[in-house]
Amino acid sequence: MPPFSVPPGPARQLTVLSGGLSGSSSTRRLADCLTDAVLDRLATDGVTAVTHTVELRDLAHDLADHQLTGLHTPALADTLDHLAESDAVIAATPILHASFGGLFKSFLDTAAPGAFTGRPVLLAASGGSLRHCLVLDHALRPLFTTLGARLTPTSVYATPADWAGPELPERIIRAATELCALLPEAPPVPTRPRGPRPRRSAAAVPNQVSPHQER
Repeated sequence: MPPFSVPPGPARQLTVLSGGLSGSSSTRRLADCLTDAVLDRLATDGVTAVTHTVELRDLAHDLADHQLTGLHTPALADTLDHLAESDAVIAATPILHASFGGLFKSFLDTAAPGAFTGRPVLLAASGGSLRHCLVLDHALRPLFTTLGARLTPTSVYATPADWAGPELPERIIRAATELCALLPEAPPVPTRPRGPRPRRSAAAVPNQVSPHQER
């Protein structure tokens, strides 16, 4: 793979989304390995980065409340602010029942329109079998393409057996290098300004229909 050079400038902002269902999940382990590879690759080019790792399971109640009321809790609003200010995203999900995780999809449904537009994204997934590795290409990649993300050519899928072999580390390094190569020359303009979010009580808008509400 040809070398690249990330332009100097302020520290890059990296948001890491982990859809694992436990703190020690293989999804979180994969997300951490990808994060370390990206940071190492940037460091060799003299570029610093600040990471914000989000365990989506910690936002499960916040996401459910948003779907029911349309309102953002402070924790969810803070996460969306970090996403709006990030230069790049690592998005990792478990594969459950031959599809990506429900928490992962709920977060994407909650993100503001344009949150991923033009933003470099590295996709990753963990699963129990190679039979489901095509979920990345057949489900996740089309979804993020629809959201306008700039996807790395390489995505990373890991099964328990992959952690003992040499191919997974090589793929992680390749994907991390591709993500770094997609970084913009300057940090992107936030999708919306960071700061206090106007809040309305659910009682004030009784007839408001959530875009994801069943009809």
